[in-house]
Amino acid sequence: MNVSEKGFFVFAIAVSLISFVVAYYFYRWVNAQKSENKKIAEIGEFIKKGSNTFLKREYLVLTRFVGIIALLMLVFLPKPIWSGSPSDNIWMVISYILGTTLSAIAGKVGIQVATIANVKSAEAATKGIKKSFLVGFRGGAVMGMAVVGTSLLGITIIYALTHQASAVLGFSFGASSLALFAKAGGGIFTKTADVSADLVGKVELGIPEDDPRNPAVIADNVGDNVGDVAGMGADLFDSNVAAMSAALVIAMALDKTIGNSLNIAMIFCYAAIGLLCSAIGVIAARMGKRGDPTKALNTSTYFTTALFAAFTAVATWLFGFEWRIWGATAIGLFVGVIIGISSDIFTNDNKKPVQLVAKASKSGPAFTILSGISYGFVSVLPSMVGIALSALLAYKICAPIGDGYAMFGIAMSAMGMLSIVGMIISNDAYGPIVDNARGLAEMGDLGEEVLSITDELDSAGNTVKAVTKGFAIGAAGLTIIALLGAFMSEVNIAAVEAGLEQIKGFDIINPLVFFGLMIGAAIPALFSAMLMLGVDRNAQRMIQETHRQFKEIVGLKEGKEGVVPEYDKCIDIATTGALKELIPAGLMSIIATLIVGFVGGVQAIGGFLTGNIVSGLLLALFMSNSGGLWDNAKKFIEAGNEGGKGSDTHKAAVVGDTVGDPFKDTAGPSINTQVTVVSLVSSIMAALFLTYNLFG
Repeated sequence: MNVSEKGFFVFAIAVSLISFVVAYYFYRWVNAQKSENKKIAEIGEFIKKGSNTFLKREYLVLTRFVGIIALLMLVFLPKPIWSGSPSDNIWMVISYILGTTLSAIAGKVGIQVATIANVKSAEAATKGIKKSFLVGFRGGAVMGMAVVGTSLLGITIIYALTHQASAVLGFSFGASSLALFAKAGGGIFTKTADVSADLVGKVELGIPEDDPRNPAVIADNVGDNVGDVAGMGADLFDSNVAAMSAALVIAMALDKTIGNSLNIAMIFCYAAIGLLCSAIGVIAARMGKRGDPTKALNTSTYFTTALFAAFTAVATWLFGFEWRIWGATAIGLFVGVIIGISSDIFTNDNKKPVQLVAKASKSGPAFTILSGISYGFVSVLPSMVGIALSALLAYKICAPIGDGYAMFGIAMSAMGMLSIVGMIISNDAYGPIVDNARGLAEMGDLGEEVLSITDELDSAGNTVKAVTKGFAIGAAGLTIIALLGAFMSEVNIAAVEAGLEQIKGFDIINPLVFFGLMIGAAIPALFSAMLMLGVDRNAQRMIQETHRQFKEIVGLKEGKEGVVPEYDKCIDIATTGALKELIPAGLMSIIATLIVGFVGGVQAIGGFLTGNIVSGLLLALFMSNSGGLWDNAKKFIEAGNEGGKGSDTHKAAVVGDTVGDPFKDTAGPSINTQVTVVSLVSSIMAALFLTYNLFG
């Protein structure tokens, strides 16, 4: 290890610790805000208890899964223990367990702060929109700083201790596998409750969204936390780790040929600068004089983006990094902003697409769904073109540096897109916090003025969530292309050791590649269907329970004083169903990868990953954007447009929103994690696929 490499490890660790200090400061600040309304505090405690109960039960299930996978890895990976070095297998298992543990901690931290910030934000709304916004945003920033600080610290320590690609990939696989199940489980829970509460409450009975008479309403608020906070936190933790891992695996091979660690040093330098810029951005975030929360969130993101571009340029000049690689990183950063703007255009209720879908709802729910699907598909084009251009430009810019640098440029482009992930997570976690605050304001009878404030904050949260999901999905696309390069690198290392010919690429005319391509393209569709059918089955059970309570509990429908729904039963239905449904979809993706690899070998896996990337990105972007569009079309109507609350137009929009809910919060954001997981499985299994296959 040379001196410069050590210095950048220290820098990355120091910035990680700074992010923890910022997170702790915001946590103390949020916790210190006044909370005097006993009814809100009581409901908030119920939401907190339900969220932690689900998380505990989910992690118990996942601990068993992690234990089984760790045992298999110990025996077989990176090579069978009887034919390789046992220490490599042990380090891979340690890295895998650390990745899962830190990912789980990310979810727990998010739940802890979100279930405090929602109560504080609701009460702060009585004093105005600016204070309520700041409480919600700083609550989200705790998670943003903690998650990214933990991911950077974890991967820095693993690499510094091992200097092994297998350990880095094992850490990333741990983060990805837990994120896959956490996002799927949380997504099934939250949309089970949301769909049930909306269909029975709004459509059937015509009662407000967060009316405390609705037995599913507390489960709905719990779902915001376990799905959009814990699940999305684990997802973005995974995205950040995967991007760094892909870049590191390629950089290790490059630095070995040039005899120094300049490329590895650049990765840790840029990652630390990104976290530092995010910390500055969240500290500086404020709402302007006009009181527009969407503008405040977007301005903070653009400010952080500009800081990162400037600081990395200075670092490149100071430390003699390659300017072409900085250019690839900047391209990824810029394309990330473009994807965010594109998502905003199709999901912001101030923009035409949302308003046109709201207008179409006048003609009934069929037109709500038809128009929403159409605009959702249109929204895919700019993001897919942006990802493609980013990969192409990064490849072309870096190819002249030397062999292997073209793929490294793509990996750094992905890192550039995720460089400000601390700010992205802060914005994303803000959404469910203010959504809960809106529900608490209604259940606590804080009045129409407060509801109006929390509605505005919630609408901004929906828009920004769509933007952050666009960032995450776009970065996942570039990361997977880089992981494809990492897979080739691992295959070629194994090929050299086995005395076999190295691979240069994957020709789709090759029947083995085409075989993998077709199966890989189908997996995201099947994965999405399994998750949404899980929501369907679970929501039907909860709707039956909600009907039973309204029928059997005397005075509940009328709102008789002292009559309280059996909230626990709805929470239990959502929990039990989510835990039952979360494992099959994730296992299906992993098992399909193993089957393709052992049948067709590395050529089939190359096709499998290519098909999975293209199909997965398209579906993820479409579902995320169309779901956000339907949600904000409903909110646009609820604000008094196109007939307002309670109208037939509103009921049609609610139906569209219930279709969009599992799109945007269950299947859509889980697909990019699924794509990452199968890519990592392919990389860590590369040597086995090369050696043991039927037709390859």
